[in-house]
Amino acid sequence: MTVPVFSHFFHWFLAFHIISFTAWMAGMFYLPRLYVYHCQTTPGTAESERFKVMEVKLLRMIINPAMIATYVFGTLLILTPGAVNWYAAWWWTKIICVLLMTGFHVALSRWRKDFLNDRNTRPEKFYRIANEIPTILFIIIVLVVVA
Repeated sequence: MTVPVFSHFFHWFLAFHIISFTAWMAGMFYLPRLYVYHCQTTPGTAESERFKVMEVKLLRMIINPAMIATYVFGTLLILTPGAVNWYAAWWWTKIICVLLMTGFHVALSRWRKDFLNDRNTRPEKFYRIANEIPTILFIIIVLVVVA
């Protein structure tokens, strides 16, 4: 009996999945915090423009590629025979949380466009609360996978 090729690379896929997920989370923790500080600036000022550059670079150079890599390596893990027990509740909980995280990622992207066009109408407090969403999802994901 031959071992499927994916099985030989399982630990590599897992390592890169964890690395990319960590990078994705770092950005997801930081971008809403930038929005909090951006709310404290006056639209059109040099400070506001600096935040716009920081936000777009964080999103395009770190968060987006990290999310894509997380999905790619996660998919490779799923394709590894025996890696996923499709009947286990933890698996479905993780998938739901990852989809919610992706939805939050999309929301962050939309909010960035509001700041870019000087049309943000949300108060600083909104972004302070939103900043907790990735933390809660992160905790749930780690707990269901590890425990």
